[in-house]
Amino acid sequence: MRLLSVAASLLMMMLSVSVNATVADVGPPVQIYSEAELIQLIEQNKHLERVKADKCQLVEDIVARATRINLPSYEFLYGDMLAWGVCVEQDAELGLYYMEAAASQGLPTALEQLGRYYAEGVLVQQDRERAIVYLREASAMGNLKARVKLAELLLRDYGSPLDYEDAYRWLYHSVTADTRMHKRIAMLRQGLEQRMPENIIARAKMRETLW
Repeated sequence: MRLLSVAASLLMMMLSVSVNATVADVGPPVQIYSEAELIQLIEQNKHLERVKADKCQLVEDIVARATRINLPSYEFLYGDMLAWGVCVEQDAELGLYYMEAAASQGLPTALEQLGRYYAEGVLVQQDRERAIVYLREASAMGNLKARVKLAELLLRDYGSPLDYEDAYRWLYHSVTADTRMHKRIAMLRQGLEQRMPENIIARAKMRETLW
């Protein structure tokens, strides 16, 4: 009996050590991201890094919020995870589906990324005219990266000259503390100005913004 008792005690100790080692490997429980926190991570392009840094502990919560609750920020996050195989099995087609779902709900970052992907031929066949549709919508919602990319495409003769005024107005009213981005915007404005009549430029500068 005494031998059985000792054996049982040793077994319990081994199980305890094993469980503690597993917990130590995973780390403390991670809190699910708030909507505002996740959107900020996405805007800074740090969302996938954060998921990996959290050791993939939140995959089930992310999938639930993307597929059951249909939160656009989580649809985008899950889509990006699928597209690049981060903490889930890679499935670019399904990833694009969830990015599209986020874009259809008006998430500016999703619209901008899809526009960029179509412009550059990432994951999808290159289609710059389709890219402009996404970039215009994201630009109207205040996404600075989309505004810059849209102007770049227009200056490469994609899209329509009818888009020049909006593109110029969005750039003119954009605010950024990034010195390099500020210079880039100035160069794009100059390029558009060379293609626009002075009265249209003046009108674009004076028109009130709603974002």
